[in-house]
Amino acid sequence: MITTLSGDTSRLLSTVDFVKEQDTATLLPLLFPGLDGPELRTLVEYCHFSHAALLVFPSDEAELCAMLTDCGLVAVLPPQPSVVVRGRLAVRHQRQAAELDVGILRPTVVGADGARRTVEVLALTVPTGSGLDAIAVAERERQHEAHVAFEVVAPDPLVLRGLCATFARYGATPDGGGYNPHENGTVFYFDAPAEAKVEYRRVELYVPGDHRDLLTAHLDEHRARQPAETLLRLLTGAWTTQALSTFTQLRVPDAMDVERGVGVEELAREVGARPRNLATLLRYLTMLGAVTEGRDGFRLTELGALLRAGVPGSMRALALMYGGPFYESFAGLGHTVRTGQVAFEHLFGENHFDHFARDPQLAELFDQSMAAGSAMFDPVPTHPALTAAAEAPDGATVVDVAGGNGELLGRVLAAHPSLNGVLLERPHAVEAARRRLEEAGLGTRCACVAGDFADVPAGGDVYVLSRVLHDWDDERCREILRHCARAMPDHADLLVVERVLPSDGSVSLATAWDLHMMCNVGGRERQADHYGRLFADAGLALMDQSPLPLDGNVLHVRKA
Repeated sequence: MITTLSGDTSRLLSTVDFVKEQDTATLLPLLFPGLDGPELRTLVEYCHFSHAALLVFPSDEAELCAMLTDCGLVAVLPPQPSVVVRGRLAVRHQRQAAELDVGILRPTVVGADGARRTVEVLALTVPTGSGLDAIAVAERERQHEAHVAFEVVAPDPLVLRGLCATFARYGATPDGGGYNPHENGTVFYFDAPAEAKVEYRRVELYVPGDHRDLLTAHLDEHRARQPAETLLRLLTGAWTTQALSTFTQLRVPDAMDVERGVGVEELAREVGARPRNLATLLRYLTMLGAVTEGRDGFRLTELGALLRAGVPGSMRALALMYGGPFYESFAGLGHTVRTGQVAFEHLFGENHFDHFARDPQLAELFDQSMAAGSAMFDPVPTHPALTAAAEAPDGATVVDVAGGNGELLGRVLAAHPSLNGVLLERPHAVEAARRRLEEAGLGTRCACVAGDFADVPAGGDVYVLSRVLHDWDDERCREILRHCARAMPDHADLLVVERVLPSDGSVSLATAWDLHMMCNVGGRERQADHYGRLFADAGLALMDQSPLPLDGNVLHVRKA
């Protein structure tokens, strides 16, 4: 087996030779058989062969530099960021774009005709242990990003439309594109026709400047050609949920290592599974980026490591909850849409709060799953209302209404030693919160009160309602807010933590949770102005709104 460096170097050398050997007039007929005469002369006049591109996978900048040197290429490091390629890789491999460090280098080579062209080196950095190895393996095999490129000489909209139409007439089909603000250039990608006589199956038209108006139509045509593939990916979402949940349920992540691979036979013995079936599951999870497969077996990625028990930021409980009770209830979504009855109640015969309260293990899992989204809470302790309360000369008290297992209140008290806390929760949950706060050394500064919303303690300085209102319909929300308003002194602040639906219809996790709340608890997510009306009905006023991670928000409320 060749190493990453020698394999990528060999591929890059082939690309260098190709760029040196070709010119515009000879390459275009190879890409588009049948193109000749006036149309060929027009294309040669308005677009010039500029480069061939290859995606390589160095572990760091030093390895990239060595690869370039071996190929006789000179380039200025570090690479410029590639917005377009990074976005394509993120979609294709279902990863967050921020995880992918993709850069572009364009070292110059001189062609046989004396023209100066470039080799576009696209570099995805794959550090050891990063969990990106599976992307490198798949991309080397399929060569999605390898392409030949032509630069448009006269970036006039009419010329650009004519070039795109000519490409289409000779069998090229739209295959994405994008605008790169780092270099103010617009890229149009095409799939080469099946009859093309070169190994590069993708063609790029690069146009200096911002041409996103024309790019929109190009991208729309690309999407319209692939609805079946898009729909299939969406329909297999349930498989993803169950694969991750089963992986977690079997405690496979706890049996794996992030530094070294473990053989499937060893893993199967440890978790009590059939090796062949476990291997099938792990290969699917490799596609999702939760594990990677190498010569020494399967290794856990940083993403997969979040499914381990007892690690900071663990999302194990969420995987079990979403793959368990909530997965079952989503089978009744059609019943909810038809009748308005909550699917969870239809399936289990009671609302989910009562159902969980009767089962201590399930109640604990639910509390853990709520805490698993705690990244949303990270900036909350620095909210101005809390920092101001912490500076009060006589001290101040934070009241967390329906505070769950104390995750958020614990963070606030840890960040501000001068604050005291009161946590209100139902009897079955309050003991768990008390234990958690005591273990964190905060027990002497926090009272835990068993009760319902009607029992909101009076006299606090800052009140918190975190992910509470979305559980309820509007009338119940008004009732909860009135209980809070009655308990609040005139100077007190109320911080409401929720996912707020965007008013412009943009993509947000709040839209997904709106469906989840409807199906499982009969609640809903809301837009900010909707919350504003609920606050006003309770004698309160929305002062401002601050963003949080995971599409969360803090709504700052005071008495009207």
